[in-house]
Amino acid sequence: MTTSPAQVRTGTDQGGRPRVVIIGSGFGGLFAAQRLRKADVDITLIGKTAHHLFQPLLYQVATGILSEGEIAPATREILRRQENARVVLGEVTDIDLAARTVTSTVLGRTTVHPYDELIVAAGAGQSYFGNDRFAEFAPGMKSIDDALELRGRIFGAFELAELAETQEEIDRLLTFVVVGAGPTGVEMAGQIAELAHRTLRRDFRRIDPTTARVVLLDAAPAVLPSFGEKLGDRARRQLNQTGVEVQLGAMVTDVDANGLEIKDADGQVRRINAATKIWAAGVQASPLGRLLAEQSGAEVDRAGRISVLPDLTLPGHPEVHVVGDMMALDKLPGVAQVAIQGGRYSADQIKRRLSGKQPLPPFKYHDKGSMATISRFHAVTDLGKLKFEGFIAWLMWLVVHLFYIVGFKSRVTTVLHWMVSFMGRGRSQRTATQQQVFGRLALENLGPEFEASKTGGPRTVPSDEDLTGRESA
Repeated sequence: MTTSPAQVRTGTDQGGRPRVVIIGSGFGGLFAAQRLRKADVDITLIGKTAHHLFQPLLYQVATGILSEGEIAPATREILRRQENARVVLGEVTDIDLAARTVTSTVLGRTTVHPYDELIVAAGAGQSYFGNDRFAEFAPGMKSIDDALELRGRIFGAFELAELAETQEEIDRLLTFVVVGAGPTGVEMAGQIAELAHRTLRRDFRRIDPTTARVVLLDAAPAVLPSFGEKLGDRARRQLNQTGVEVQLGAMVTDVDANGLEIKDADGQVRRINAATKIWAAGVQASPLGRLLAEQSGAEVDRAGRISVLPDLTLPGHPEVHVVGDMMALDKLPGVAQVAIQGGRYSADQIKRRLSGKQPLPPFKYHDKGSMATISRFHAVTDLGKLKFEGFIAWLMWLVVHLFYIVGFKSRVTTVLHWMVSFMGRGRSQRTATQQQVFGRLALENLGPEFEASKTGGPRTVPSDEDLTGRESA
């Protein structure tokens, strides 16, 4: 890969204002940037993607309810009126705490960003618990690319089943396995079941979509363990009524193109043949956590989260703030509210620090509860002492998610699509292409040569050489 170093013009260059660099355009990074709207600072927000992702609704993109644009508005559009904020596309590859610089790269172009204050909110990715080879056959649910790939796999499975010539092949294609019985897995399994039983039931001639088998696996002994036993049991019963097979105490030991091997609690090993596998179990914090730990001496846990001080800063580095899924503090969960509150807290700390005021008290997370949808008009909500299920919980889920979706336009179109899907049987986003399914694997196989292909990045190869091997551009 070729690089073309470029030094960013900084706030100091333009008048001496403090430079705040924010890594990540997720909940923590975006809400921190917005909190600094009126601060006398220059903000550089570095995002691995050009959008802010409302990750809790990714499963609705994967199952054809919402389009990707409705849950992933452009970061530039969100911050377009915030004149002290600059958005930069790039993946952070290095942080130098001594020099106070952040290095990012995109398509072979490397950029160095000096900072006076740094907020690291790079989030977390999917964890396969040391079995990364599973990712080829069981995509996770952490990005728009993941959701679109799964949409192609899910709808494509029904299309291929219509063409299948044996019952064995039809059964394999119409078996969908979701690994992980947390909120993401429960919501995904419930929507696939509704897709098969409601949306697609009259759309095919040779197959009956309602015979599709949806399996939810988890090595743990409970569904939604963080919600408590009572709500977990209710969620499991509702999933069964929806048509989802819940199999607990089932550990996945191998995954291939045609199915999974499972080891049950009694030690018995069995196999489920399934064309579509979805991984919704486990997360791994950004590798930047270990990079920061090496330089600061902070500890890192098994999930890659870095231990922070009570004010969310690194030991010996009060100018470095770590928020969201990357931080380890008081066993806080990796949920959006932790990132939002942490981002706002760090922004307030920066404002007080730069103005010479006394720092805020230690960060205290205010738990606003947890929610998960199970099926149409049915959800579970845990608000501490108050616990709800059924239609009331579903309405609460609806209101809360609409509130946090960024942008009026996104809210309006989301409501319209929800009406189509929940009041009727349709799904407005059923388009699936081969590119969605196989694009990720193609890019991975292309490897470093992708950086020098016809993508707009710097190149040092002859201009008439096409490293992608395509016959046409």
